[in-house]
Amino acid sequence: MGGGDASSSEIVIVGGGAVGCGVAYSLARAGKTDVLVLEREPSVAASTTSRAAGLVGQVRTTVERTRLAMSSVQTFSGLEEETGVSPGWRQVGSLRLALTDERVAEFERMKAVADEADLRVEWLDRDRAARMWPGDFSRVAAVLWCPTDGHVQPYDLTMAYCKYARDRGARVATGVTVREVVVRGGRVVGVETDRGRVDCDVVVNAAGAHAYHVARSAGLELPIVPVRHEFFVTVDVPGMKPDLPVVRIPDSTLYLRAEVNALLVGGWEPRSLSADPRAYDLEAVPEIDDDWDVLAGFGDLLAPEFPAVREAGIRSVFKGWPTFTPDGKFIVGESSRVRGFVMAGGCNAHGVSGSAGIGRHVVESMLESEPSEYVRSLSPDRFDGVAWDWESARREAQRRYERYYAVE
Repeated sequence: MGGGDASSSEIVIVGGGAVGCGVAYSLARAGKTDVLVLEREPSVAASTTSRAAGLVGQVRTTVERTRLAMSSVQTFSGLEEETGVSPGWRQVGSLRLALTDERVAEFERMKAVADEADLRVEWLDRDRAARMWPGDFSRVAAVLWCPTDGHVQPYDLTMAYCKYARDRGARVATGVTVREVVVRGGRVVGVETDRGRVDCDVVVNAAGAHAYHVARSAGLELPIVPVRHEFFVTVDVPGMKPDLPVVRIPDSTLYLRAEVNALLVGGWEPRSLSADPRAYDLEAVPEIDDDWDVLAGFGDLLAPEFPAVREAGIRSVFKGWPTFTPDGKFIVGESSRVRGFVMAGGCNAHGVSGSAGIGRHVVESMLESEPSEYVRSLSPDRFDGVAWDWESARREAQRRYERYYAVE
């Protein structure tokens, strides 16, 4: 997918990751075809999206978040038929393991939410779970099974979104850096890029770790905090097969799945590392070194449930800067202060898995005269003009990351 030039478009989407291309897909489904996606990398899905594990879980703590995840799964399941391009969607189901009584109680609350959202989940005994995953379930107090969960290949998903949108008139230009959102009289009139100006009526900010900078160029200061996240893939491990379910062990802050013949293991760090977006610009993002102490810690935490991890060498390490917000909610919708400036950021590590649902929320916020109360609650206005400081915002965003699996 090469670069391209365009002097005008009704809607410009800044960011060619899963979220930006998911928004283009949703806009195309809504009949909006004069859309231009701008991505600074040579290819779509080359930044944070390429460093995602691609897990798709629907069991959440609120009905709204559960339904958002369910809508994404519905989209993933139909994308290949719609586009002729496989999104790499594997609906293998997921096992959620509880090791403590407190976690069992949380699972009971989550199952009640799932039941209200009409998401099928069920309890499994340890013997049945052990037949589904080659691990040691002796410490496990409860297992919650969701058969419609799975995982997706982030690059393939993004390409499928692009195919659908481009077939309906959208354009995608890679190797193009947006330098500024042009605002006149309180509304968006275009974007300045390293290829020249593009006139437009609407800018959708889906720039990931650069979403802060794009918003700032439009005159909005939003607490979008990049927080480091890492996972590793082992060398070949006996018993790993592509049809194995995803496994989550919240008490150990871990998730895992089969990756071809290997094991993918990720986790949420108890002492997270964030980047201050004020310290870098649109041209770069801070490098991340492999943190072998953290990665080894993931292996130690997993060993009781999967002893083979102790002998498995690490083949690859993936790390990126997913963005978090102080309140743990997406930032979606149009700014009331800068008309035509629409946010699709602060995804709190749900950019890939939630991309289809986020795209629908963006479209709802843009095109519906009365968006739902939930979508209205995601507005960037909740931070704009409200007293907050960067140090507090950064601390709260990191806390959201560190407590991702915490029992509330």
